[in-house]
Amino acid sequence: AGMRVAVVGAGVSGLTATKCCLDEGLEPTCFEQSQDIGGLWRYTEHIEAGRPSLYPSVISNTSKEMSAFSDFPYPEDFPVFLPNARLLDYLRRYAEHFGLREHIKFETTVVSIRKHPDFATTGQWNVVTDTHGKQMSHVFDAVMVCSGNFSEPSLPLHSFPGIERFRGQYFHSRQYKHPDVFQGKRVLVVGMGNSGVDIAVEASRVAAKVTICTGRGAWLLSRVFDHGYPWDMVYNTRLASLIRNYLPGPLSWKFINYKVNQRFNHENYGLQPEKSCLVREPVLNDDLPSYILTGRIIIKPGVKEFKDNSVVFHNCPEEEPIDIVVFCTGYDVSFPFLEESVVKVENKHASLYKYVFPTHLQRHTLAVLGLIKPLGALMPLTEMQARWVTRVFKGRKAKGSSPGYQNVVQTSCPSTKMFGLTFDEVLKTEWLLYMDTLASFIGAKPSVLRLLCRDPWLALTIFFGPCSPYQYRLRGPGHWEGARQAILSQWDRTLKPTRTRVPAGSSSS
Repeated sequence: AGMRVAVVGAGVSGLTATKCCLDEGLEPTCFEQSQDIGGLWRYTEHIEAGRPSLYPSVISNTSKEMSAFSDFPYPEDFPVFLPNARLLDYLRRYAEHFGLREHIKFETTVVSIRKHPDFATTGQWNVVTDTHGKQMSHVFDAVMVCSGNFSEPSLPLHSFPGIERFRGQYFHSRQYKHPDVFQGKRVLVVGMGNSGVDIAVEASRVAAKVTICTGRGAWLLSRVFDHGYPWDMVYNTRLASLIRNYLPGPLSWKFINYKVNQRFNHENYGLQPEKSCLVREPVLNDDLPSYILTGRIIIKPGVKEFKDNSVVFHNCPEEEPIDIVVFCTGYDVSFPFLEESVVKVENKHASLYKYVFPTHLQRHTLAVLGLIKPLGALMPLTEMQARWVTRVFKGRKAKGSSPGYQNVVQTSCPSTKMFGLTFDEVLKTEWLLYMDTLASFIGAKPSVLRLLCRDPWLALTIFFGPCSPYQYRLRGPGHWEGARQAILSQWDRTLKPTRTRVPAGSSSS
């Protein structure tokens, strides 16, 4: 029999992990605790314990061409940024197309994953699952953990003095579904991530007053970038990445600072991050600047303390009356089914080689997928992780780790900066560099120079155009015949859903 792999979770990462196992001739079994696929992207009105929870208005932050799985482009009529229901629809089509459902066991929770007694020689794992209260024990040759990091809300109330005397209502953003709770209320949103800004914008349409407080500030990008193109198709190109990564640090900072402040000066809006926070992921929101200009949202520094019906901010003498507080303070990462000794999470860091493999196991038969927040699309990235992991499992010496994967890990510097995993302080994980690194391990990194002679038009598109995922299917294992065509037609699929009225006599026929 082939190698048996347990996949935990049937969200974005779990689906592509299951598919990559099938591609490599492994035998996946995917365990999903809820009754359907989609993970984070499957909206439910009620909040289920241990499952991520969305609000109905969530729209993807990355464009469809940059977010596609690399051998399965989005349908051309899908909008460029996807409302969560469309994204779920895409995941369902993906599962259908590659026959993934028959490998998924629904309503099955993974209770524990422990090393098999002879792990040192076999690398096997004992997996205990629970289906409707009935426990079963299995032995697997390898495990892919795809359980995500949006289930454990982080609500550090101890860092908000006086919250216990606050008489109003407060909750974590995970509890948020609809803006009607804010009707006529004075709302405080704590924290300036994507959810915080989204919720503030929605609240401001019905609330009496909305304030966002942020200790660190944030860069604000709009989905609609230069000349109306999607931000990531402009930002994540090979040319732009070269400029960002090979300019000396201060210059690179100046360049990004200039670019980000071009649309509006962050200092004038109270948003400018401190220099040390450059690495925080930008917030994507199209409405915030105009809402600040029209006074619908006010930005304040961090909370100093709460009083009965009000809040005091740092460096602000007067207190602000508040009825309702939403804590957009992010999530903790937890793997309740793993022993501490396998993946240790300390102050939101986990020690994982390339964010995937626990560094100290004798056998590399357990991998964690999708625990990285790059400035770019997560789908192609977890897919790339899965393509690499399944090849490591198979024992094919992936290129780039010639003495075997073992040595790479032992000599890897333990510096947190490279290998530690910070979930809220996003490491400057340059999406493109990370994709290229993993792709080079399996021989799937596109070579612009080699293509220049053979297929110059494709080479130029790859270098100057957006680094769309199809680039990683041109060569190497799992290469896909349709990749070249998908790359050359990416702008057609981007413009199709918006060019719906073509004026008479215009040049674009």
